[in-house]
Amino acid sequence: MLGGLLPAATPWQAPRAGSPAGALTESLSAPASASSSGAGSAPSSASSPASPPAEVVEHAARQRPGYWTPERMARATPLGLLADTVDALLAPSAVPRKARQTHRPSARSAGARWPSAGKVARTTGRVFLTIDKTDFVCSATTVPSASRDLVVTAGHCLMDPLLGWAENWTFVPGYDAGGKPYGVYTARRMFVPSAWSKRGDDSYDVGMAALNTAGGRHVADAVGVQRIAFTSQRGRQVYAFGYPADPPYDGGELVYCSGKPKPDPHKQTMDHGLRCDMTAGSSGGPWLTGFDPRTGEGTVTSVSSFKYGDDMKTMYGPHFGPPIRALYTKASRA
Repeated sequence: MLGGLLPAATPWQAPRAGSPAGALTESLSAPASASSSGAGSAPSSASSPASPPAEVVEHAARQRPGYWTPERMARATPLGLLADTVDALLAPSAVPRKARQTHRPSARSAGARWPSAGKVARTTGRVFLTIDKTDFVCSATTVPSASRDLVVTAGHCLMDPLLGWAENWTFVPGYDAGGKPYGVYTARRMFVPSAWSKRGDDSYDVGMAALNTAGGRHVADAVGVQRIAFTSQRGRQVYAFGYPADPPYDGGELVYCSGKPKPDPHKQTMDHGLRCDMTAGSSGGPWLTGFDPRTGEGTVTSVSSFKYGDDMKTMYGPHFGPPIRALYTKASRA
């Protein structure tokens, strides 16, 4: 181990609520490494393909009215991908001083500010949530549903397998440097696969939230939706979006990565990895295939989930197969 990083075969994320502050700890969602043993070890996701679970766990969201003041939003901690000390662990050349700005979208981006507008700049948003009395931030995007109120994100942005469900879960579409141009939408019901809620299996680190209206308006009517698919061919060109908030990013702007993802080389999950420098706060942001940079429209086929400790440059996202279809089927009817 180097500088507190976990072995290559173990995914890791930022310390969750209840973890020692600033420590580099194994994510509650991480599959066990080859050397893990004993009671309490997380089951390896390598066994997931043999019996993909389809059960869905549902929860009625709890909100404290007026909880998210501008000050609380500014203090919320990025949840999910990288520890606070990541800058010291990366080679200086690997850490950009700020999100690069380009004049037009690129098919090969490792983490630049989204230079265009289009639908993706409206449908993608920042998420604010509380787990175990600690405030966090994630990312999410709108998808179609009968209620016109559904967003998809990472499972760990909705519930922690040990600490329980998030509270005060709030989605701000089109978030821009503190601006909320399309309103603020609170969650009313939340959904995750049982494989996530019971054992924190990264192959199923996906969640969905049905939202309340804001000012009498449904979120889909306000910003539109991105398509979603569950049988997409793997390895296709994708554009991944999110609001990374750990350095060198500050969570105030929409950032994207793009390229062709590859299978998990450690075979610990069914996820695919994309070259991407985005940091914590981007968890739950959408991966769009068939994406048109001119219109900002595409099809959600994954979300940002985790990074391995020996490879800070690759973001992993779960495959949207039958279990995620079952999740969507239930959530879209809420």
